Amino acid sequence: MFWVGVAVIVVGLLASIAWHELGHLLPAKKFGVLVTQYMIGFGPSLLSRRRGETEYGLKAIPLGGYIRMVGMFPGEAMLPAATAHRRDPAAVGGWRRRTRSIAAEAREFSAQEVPPGQEHRTFAALSVPRKLVIMAGGPFANLVLAFVLLAVAMIGIGLPATTTTLGTVSACVPAAGASECTDADAPSPAQAAGLEVGDVLVSWNGVAAQDWASVQGAIRDGGTAPADVVVERDGAPVQLTVTPVVAEREVVGQDGTVTTAQIPIVGISPTQVLERASVGDLGSTFVQGVGETFKVVVTLPAQLVGVVSSTFGSAERDPGVVGLIGVGRLAGEATSTPTDFGAAGAALTLLQVLSSLNLALFAFNMIPLLPLDGGHIAGALWEGLRRRVARRRGRPDPGPVDVARLLPLTYVVVVALVAVFVLLTVADIVDPLSLV
Repeated sequence: MFWVGVAVIVVGLLASIAWHELGHLLPAKKFGVLVTQYMIGFGPSLLSRRRGETEYGLKAIPLGGYIRMVGMFPGEAMLPAATAHRRDPAAVGGWRRRTRSIAAEAREFSAQEVPPGQEHRTFAALSVPRKLVIMAGGPFANLVLAFVLLAVAMIGIGLPATTTTLGTVSACVPAAGASECTDADAPSPAQAAGLEVGDVLVSWNGVAAQDWASVQGAIRDGGTAPADVVVERDGAPVQLTVTPVVAEREVVGQDGTVTTAQIPIVGISPTQVLERASVGDLGSTFVQGVGETFKVVVTLPAQLVGVVSSTFGSAERDPGVVGLIGVGRLAGEATSTPTDFGAAGAALTLLQVLSSLNLALFAFNMIPLLPLDGGHIAGALWEGLRRRVARRRGRPDPGPVDVARLLPLTYVVVVALVAVFVLLTVADIVDPLSLV
């Protein structure tokens, strides 16, 4: 099952990338943009087929995808002649000349790929709203898919929920840090009182067992005093007396901190079932997931520093940031670990992971930096703002934003993205996260 989980994540990730690019492709074709390529992955092509004016294919490095729209950068003819001196490499020297040369070469290449008579079908010639729809289409396709996957997981399959039916009755109360009973250990209070697996708790010391939390609260409040317990066994009520004992156990606080405390112990645990969530629970969980994902993106630089410290130093790794290898490993472990839910539990885990991956694709692509979708969205918004201001002031149309000028920064972003990928890959190999 380990490799089944890994395979599902790999295929699911490729499908999510394809879906993302489809979110760009469909509106682009709807608006008449000439799209020459729809590719999943980068590098040399493994499979490709031309249909109409677009080549569809799969490339060797499955780390993303793209659609190729002609005229992504406005040609010189589309830009105001009055500002031509600001784009002329010969007008400046040093690094400014180099950056202007890069932008000029990009504009020239972009213009050359436009077939004669097809200038109106370039991306740069689109209105601002249409540019926004095309560039936001990919990330929002992932957002929709993330919601659908989560809905199938939470409503179609259900989430683990504890019941008041006993799933285990411990033979003893092991000492702190021990996992198995020894001959020296006394029987657990539950076993000594005669509790059995399958008993349904009705009340604990007079407190109705509405859910497992109420049972835990009654045990905690009662301390080590004998407790009158009523269970339902084979359809009939059975009354027992249970005397908890105090043992040292780890306790997780509301802030996530783990402390050691002396607490009353009985030696029982509940069964779990898959309980379908409500639409309201689905909505709140999804909104929370979106917020947490953006939080990870915003704090990514600081978390990457922590990854460096844990990978090349002695610090403990933060599980908040994980690479593709780590995601595959965790998914494989989750699906191969035995649970009470069998295949349904494995499917639930994989759906949740794929939903989280699509949320990550959405949030990450909304970063307002080229070559990410958010960078193109920011450029279109800036173009719209400039044109609106020009109209209100009675000035000439400034034309489309010359995003080619940002190419030097784009190259820096690409190098940074590659560095992040390499770092997380090394971390997943050298200091892997594990569920076991």
